[in-house]
Amino acid sequence: MKSITPSLTFEGRAEEAMKYYEETFKDAEIRMIRKYDDADPELEGKVMQGAIMIQDQLIMMMDSSVPHEFTFTPSMSFYIECSTPQEIELYYRKLKKQGAIHMPLDEYGFSRQFAWLQDQFGVTWQLNLS
Repeated sequence: MKSITPSLTFEGRAEEAMKYYEETFKDAEIRMIRKYDDADPELEGKVMQGAIMIQDQLIMMMDSSVPHEFTFTPSMSFYIECSTPQEIELYYRKLKKQGAIHMPLDEYGFSRQFAWLQDQFGVTWQLNLS
């Protein structure tokens, strides 16, 4: 195996999500965006293939070329181990905006500070400060 990379499929908001994550995370950088051209007018300008690096994790992103009945689910999430209370609070504040909170930022028996939330794109994040 050469590599294994998470891939997220959006319904028309992949580029918006990539830009949002690049702004949200201090160590994020959009590495590549290839868009559909005018050969398919319904998809023109949408992301055919994109890649963003967050910290040292490459994440592929794309807009679906066909309608589907599924979306993101909280059973699959990105787990972030934060370095400071300020960092976890920053990510919590940014990611919860227009999203949903599954577990509010708090002290839990297994963690000094932990939160589980879903961002405005439906992607789920677990934030931890051990």
